Amino acid sequence: MSNKDTVFYRGNQSILIDFSASEISSDGSLILLEKIEREHKLIKKFSKYIPDERDSRLIDYTRDDQLKQRVFMLMLGYEDANDVSHLKNDPLFKDILQGELASQPTISRFENSLDKHSVFELMNAWIDHYVSSLKGRKNIIIDIDATDDPTYGNQQLSMFNGYYGQFMLNELFFHDGQTGQIILPVLRPGNSHSNKWYVALLKRVIIKIRNKYPNMKITIRTDSGFSGAEFYKLVDDYDLLYATGVASNEVLKKQTQETEKYVRETYLAKNEKHQEFISFTYAAKSWHKPQKCYAKVESTGKGMNIRYFTSNIKDKTAKEIYFDFYVKRGEASENRIKEVKNMCFSDRLSNHRYWANFFRLFISSLAYEMFLLIKQKIKETNVETAKKWQISSIRTYLLKLGASIKITKKRIYYQLSKAFVYKDLFRQIITQ
Repeated sequence: MSNKDTVFYRGNQSILIDFSASEISSDGSLILLEKIEREHKLIKKFSKYIPDERDSRLIDYTRDDQLKQRVFMLMLGYEDANDVSHLKNDPLFKDILQGELASQPTISRFENSLDKHSVFELMNAWIDHYVSSLKGRKNIIIDIDATDDPTYGNQQLSMFNGYYGQFMLNELFFHDGQTGQIILPVLRPGNSHSNKWYVALLKRVIIKIRNKYPNMKITIRTDSGFSGAEFYKLVDDYDLLYATGVASNEVLKKQTQETEKYVRETYLAKNEKHQEFISFTYAAKSWHKPQKCYAKVESTGKGMNIRYFTSNIKDKTAKEIYFDFYVKRGEASENRIKEVKNMCFSDRLSNHRYWANFFRLFISSLAYEMFLLIKQKIKETNVETAKKWQISSIRTYLLKLGASIKITKKRIYYQLSKAFVYKDLFRQIITQ
């Protein structure tokens, strides 16, 4: 090579590289995240519940600074505290955080600073935050679902779960089925059954809602893992509506055997698709009273698919309850959990201490809530394509934005890439 900076030739042209450009960040959207935080003060609100017993004379980073750094990192795709090493020279992070980034050891100590009492305080604050957002609403849907977090180290309360066939921690989420808000995130031991703790937690949520909004119509939506005697008693005690799946058993199979035979012989034998809905009264031995139970008996054209569910929703047929309400939990709850877990990295609970991992679940949930605020802003724009984006798409198309920064005595200029495809969308959101 005639020039040490030449890396290859393209025809007669030599391709050269050097590191002479100004400091450029791939996270130009940080200024958008900062504006949203200044507007809603979501991170600042929860940072007040994080204990701080450090000597104020010796600290460089407040709890608000640390939480902001951790949430912003997650939002921009930096999953672990170790990723600080990749960002130590980033000019935009330094500006937003008003100084150097907290180091990996500092962030790790921060995540391990909470005990059981502090986590419970955060849980109560999280529910209160949700309740404060309900002004003007007359009805809500609470979706409840759980997900696995596989573990590969020595995390406390990582246990083998026979259903998932792995060592894991168990995450439980209460979601608002209409807005997608997380009502409460909970971390449980890995061997927890779906219904562990959830009725007691749901009761606490219901009481807080009813204390402030006594006439709020509340409907609960869950899968069969959450069907149980305590749940049905809670429904009656607090006048709740519900629709929940029920696991198959021999008693239920007897109720549907004639319908199954009819569908099997009439439609499945011809490889045709068909559905039949039937209703009946059913009570397990532990239930305090019978419940209205429904069954969907379906020929898929290739086999039989029979589902059972119970509901106290009136003035609707079984088909309407199932298709117009119950199955919508797939989008309202399951897809939202995928966003928290896979796109806000709540599946990266790799600390040793259980309470530290519980706190990491809260941090991922905070990142998710910040993304919800961005989604709300996107809905107010005229860019229809962006209104369908999930969190991963928002990060890729909107947040990963090349930018540099210019600081003068009186102004700070964020200079964003001219080649940015969604510059109009970004401008609409940040000027709202």
